Amino acid sequence: MSEKKDIPPDATTLPERTKANHNDELLLVNKRLAQQIKNRNKRAAELIIANAELAYQNEEKEKRAAELVIANTELAYQNEEKEKRAAELVIANNELLFQNKEKEKRAAELVIANTELAYQNKEKEDRAAELVIANEELTSLNIEKEKRAAELVIANKELAYQNKEKEKLAAELLIANAELVFQNNEKEKRAAELILANNELEAFTYISSHHLQEPLRKIQVFSNRIVTDESQNLTEKGRFYFDRMKVSASHMQALINDLLTYSRTSVTEKKFENTNLNDIINTVIKDLEEEITAKKAIIEISGNCRAYIIPTQFHQLICNLVSNSLKFSTEDKAPHIRIESLYTKPKAIKKSSSDYCHITISDNGIGFEPQFESRVFEMFQQLNSKSDYKGTGIGLAIVKKIVENHNGVITATGKLHHGAKFDIYIPTA
Repeated sequence: MSEKKDIPPDATTLPERTKANHNDELLLVNKRLAQQIKNRNKRAAELIIANAELAYQNEEKEKRAAELVIANTELAYQNEEKEKRAAELVIANNELLFQNKEKEKRAAELVIANTELAYQNKEKEDRAAELVIANEELTSLNIEKEKRAAELVIANKELAYQNKEKEKLAAELLIANAELVFQNNEKEKRAAELILANNELEAFTYISSHHLQEPLRKIQVFSNRIVTDESQNLTEKGRFYFDRMKVSASHMQALINDLLTYSRTSVTEKKFENTNLNDIINTVIKDLEEEITAKKAIIEISGNCRAYIIPTQFHQLICNLVSNSLKFSTEDKAPHIRIESLYTKPKAIKKSSSDYCHITISDNGIGFEPQFESRVFEMFQQLNSKSDYKGTGIGLAIVKKIVENHNGVITATGKLHHGAKFDIYIPTA
């Protein structure tokens, strides 16, 4: 009898379980494979986007490269333009250097002329001071002489009684007469020196009016002829230089004329006349009628005074002040000039209590800073640009000299861009 072996209860289902496990593993592998495929598709989509961006960036780079080529071309053109401007600047600097040298030459010539004029004025002042001292000494001696004469009369009355006193008084009289003779001789010397100084000043005036102006006129005539007759043969630069030469010659002629006018205010004979000031003012306005019309200026005259003045000098004074108001006007408005003359007894002038004629000339021009009020009357003093306002800087110095010749006083007040005002006090008698 054979033995029967024991069989496990689930032995018959083992292959079926192994197959189920295999299916599960296969399903898991499929899921993993599907996930990898999904990831690969995602990477492929990202790669497509990256390629598109790369292509766009390449296009942008090509555009930038094209723009860089254009920019380089423009930069090369700008460099060429800069080189041209640099060459033009070198030429302009050379021209400016030449003009500066010419200005320095003219300034040196003017310094020499000013030195000579200052020397002549100093000599004149020295002679005038010596004459004043001599006159004072002569007056003192005349007073002494009168005293001695009175003493001599008394001595003559006492002559019968006092012979010794008579001898003393006679001796004193001899001494006084000797001193008087000496003083008279000194006075004659001083008078001769003053005449010599005046002759020297007149000689300087003659030289200025003839010997200096004659070559200046020739320069102007010949420069005009060259510009007129040889203009076609001159370069533009040559014509420019001739124009500058003509302007400089005209300025020098104006300077000489003003210096002569200034010197004549001292050496000319001072003939005072009782004159109506408005007559002189009206004459000046008529003389300046063309310039007043060109500037469309308004002139207001008020008041009326009579005074003992030197008519020619006072005409020069009014003309200089009105011309200044016309010259230093603003472009945005027409000149408005007010001229007023009234009788007054100014408190500021303590040396006299007599009547004065107060003349006021005011305008609405460019004016000046208040700190320059004391400088406007100085010789060659110009507060504004020479290129904008041409002049010699002597006009107001002439005005002050004329006022001093009349024993008067002049003051100036102003405010920048608000006009200027001149107050003149002239004694009526």
